[in-house]
Amino acid sequence: MNVEAVVLDIDGVLVDVANSYRRAIVESVDRVYGQTIEYEAIQQFKDAGGFNNDWELTYAAALYVLASQEGLGLDVEQFTNRIAATGAGLSAAENVVANALDPHNRERVRDAWNRDRLRAVFQQLYLGSETYREFEGEEPELDVSGFINDEPILVDPETIDELTDRYPVGVVTGRPAQEADIALERVGLDVADEHRFTMDDWEEGKPHPHALTTLAERFDADAVAFAGDTLDDVRTAVNASDADPDREYYGIGVLTGGLTGEEGRTKYDRAGASAVVDSVNDLPDLLE
Repeated sequence: MNVEAVVLDIDGVLVDVANSYRRAIVESVDRVYGQTIEYEAIQQFKDAGGFNNDWELTYAAALYVLASQEGLGLDVEQFTNRIAATGAGLSAAENVVANALDPHNRERVRDAWNRDRLRAVFQQLYLGSETYREFEGEEPELDVSGFINDEPILVDPETIDELTDRYPVGVVTGRPAQEADIALERVGLDVADEHRFTMDDWEEGKPHPHALTTLAERFDADAVAFAGDTLDDVRTAVNASDADPDREYYGIGVLTGGLTGEEGRTKYDRAGASAVVDSVNDLPDLLE
């Protein structure tokens, strides 16, 4: 795999978000509606595609809970399979609910579904009261320290040094820019603004190829490796290859996020991964 640039995802690759972002999804829905999805169900939403934005995954999880209370009659696997078959993401989740409920129950779900409230609770739980006040410019209603402080670092300093010595390194992440800054500073990876894409930088999000093809252009690289922890990360590289056939794009699945073990390898392979590694720390040897 002879590449000229490396692009990294953050969550599940550089830092472990099992007890931060993913915990915030489950607990936000529970705090707002008194009922929530199982923790393991988060990966089923991720695998369905279109949920690179964890706020939108939270909204979809809440939508599922509310619709279930109104007689949806689908378990999470059936619900997320229908999302995948309907086009992926939050809009597909809305369509699934709209098609499954009668008009009266559908309206009751719509009336109860409060995305602004879910986002506010999510951000307070994740950021903590002080950082929420700083980033959001609003007074928090919760007195919490923030799950952001519970993100173990997954990447070794030696890996950062080796990758940045050998390649130009970029970042494509679903995090907002300020939250990306926190994670990158913690892991010791300095990435120029023009070499990273966050939630704030492009509307479509992964698996749309725009961010990856733009970074390839900015690096003037004919071959790019993109390492991420979700199927949408791999699909981003596949889509980039389709959109920009004059360059090579390698999607590398990392098994330190929600996809693990042989099942994770199989799912990555089916999505078109060029390679699968146990950890981002295996990346330098893979690219050697």
